[in-house]
Amino acid sequence: MKILHEFVPTRKFLKLAEETKDLVDGWNVTDSAAGMPAPSGIAVSCVLKTKYPEKIVIPIFILHYKGPVEVGALSLASEAVGLDGIVLTMGDIPKYGEPIKMLKSSEEARDFLRNTVKIKNLKLGCLLSARKTADDLIERVRGAWDFIFFMRTEEKILPILEEVAKECRKLKKPIYAYFLVGTPKNAEILKAIGWPTTAKMDEVEKKAEMLEGVVDGIIATCAGDAQGDLELLKKLQKFRD
Repeated sequence: MKILHEFVPTRKFLKLAEETKDLVDGWNVTDSAAGMPAPSGIAVSCVLKTKYPEKIVIPIFILHYKGPVEVGALSLASEAVGLDGIVLTMGDIPKYGEPIKMLKSSEEARDFLRNTVKIKNLKLGCLLSARKTADDLIERVRGAWDFIFFMRTEEKILPILEEVAKECRKLKKPIYAYFLVGTPKNAEILKAIGWPTTAKMDEVEKKAEMLEGVVDGIIATCAGDAQGDLELLKKLQKFRD
């Protein structure tokens, strides 16, 4: 499997990338998570791809923060630099100001980029949530997406993930699953965001084994616990291709 690190940009993002680069196949870069201003996910991704061209770099691309001109402009920059893709989602509500809803869905944004902006090489991915049924998710996978990110990965939804991943293999669309690990340090953060964990730190290898042969890669994170991230990534080394 490919091991991506969920990369939360700060002003010291270059230092963080240097600390993790030998432990990962690449980074999934967040986009002002929870609506709080942070270094631009696209700008950070472009820097990372330029500095580490051998790494996979795929940012989340939140539409609630962007009007159509900016959606097109940032996508063109992503394509010019050679990012490995962007994941389109309406995303979180901004902490300041009002949500932008000129592009009303990920699908509308995808079609705008392909048909109006004329994106040619940049791969466009969608974000799936296990809150929906396997049939609903598979229907979305069959849309004009290039790859898939799967949220809320926990053991009880593994049968749904397996069904979705099987369809992805038939369609030759890579699928990456979030791998969220709970630690004492991030307990309050996880409570606030309400996401289920994939594993505790002492379960990482066991749970990662369950995903081998199912997904093309996992997106590893301890959600706010930087030292936990490093421990997690070290535990996942034996699962890298």
